[in-house]
Amino acid sequence: MCHGNICRSTMAEYVMRHLVREAGLEGAIVADSAAATRDALGWGVHPGTQEVLRKHGVSCGGHRSRAMTRADYGRYDLIVGMDEENRRDMLRILGSDPKGKVRLLLDWTARPREIDDPWYTDDYDTTYDDVRRGCEALLAALRDVC
Repeated sequence: MCHGNICRSTMAEYVMRHLVREAGLEGAIVADSAAATRDALGWGVHPGTQEVLRKHGVSCGGHRSRAMTRADYGRYDLIVGMDEENRRDMLRILGSDPKGKVRLLLDWTARPREIDDPWYTDDYDTTYDDVRRGCEALLAALRDVC
């Protein structure tokens, strides 16, 4: 989850799907993405995100931004954001997190921190590196339970 669901969360969704497919775990792990706001609802993937994903051989299909809903809490085992503002937004939307599902993507890495928003930094390569690192670490953790 990120602010508009056109840059970071979309990147994470498609990188994770790519890694899951490579690992042969498509039946066990589902990746989706959503926005914390309604700012970009229905928009496609940001061109910077499309370009960096294409450069790394990751397809992002016909994605359209959608807003996170309270129902997502029951639908998914983890609700993952990119930064502290996302975490606050997720908790505002969800109301609470009794099962501890709300995390940040880099929480599974050796260096937990926020992922900068390339909408503002225009650095899609660094965002991709962070997202890839987070998805790889999360997948490694999930393999233990799959």
